[in-house]
Amino acid sequence: MIGMPGSGKSTLGRILAENIGYDFIDTDSLIIKHYNKPLRELIDELGVEGFIEAEGKILQGVNVDKTVIATGGSAVYSEKGMAHLKSMGKVVYLCYSLEDIAARVGNLVTRGVVCRDCRTLQDLFDQRRPYYEEYADIVVHLEHSSVGRSVRKLIKAVDRYI
Repeated sequence: MIGMPGSGKSTLGRILAENIGYDFIDTDSLIIKHYNKPLRELIDELGVEGFIEAEGKILQGVNVDKTVIATGGSAVYSEKGMAHLKSMGKVVYLCYSLEDIAARVGNLVTRGVVCRDCRTLQDLFDQRRPYYEEYADIVVHLEHSSVGRSVRKLIKAVDRYI
């Protein structure tokens, strides 16, 4: 699963996995565990490009079957990482409007969000959206959807692939 920060990759991913009988992995959690540091601290320490490289290595190390994988929003900056994920299964893009994301995301700095020369959420949205669209095998439009409605849309979208 890919998408903007605040798009529900972890929340919806866990619910989806439970509903379809799959395991669940959150790659942000894998990064935090591997480096034993919060994402914000790791980004500060490694810099944006260093973090993207580290995240890509973690993504390439994931080898699972029948597992919903929630990626960090910046996973799409790693070409090799995304190629590896696509080789294991379908990539699902949780697509929201900028308005929806703005209402959900909070402070980008304290959240630990990777951005190449972004100053605003609009910049981040504009920068990442083409990557999400490029890598997505399945796009699930969740604008103005409750969690329950989002889960139903997500299950319906992935049902034909499982």
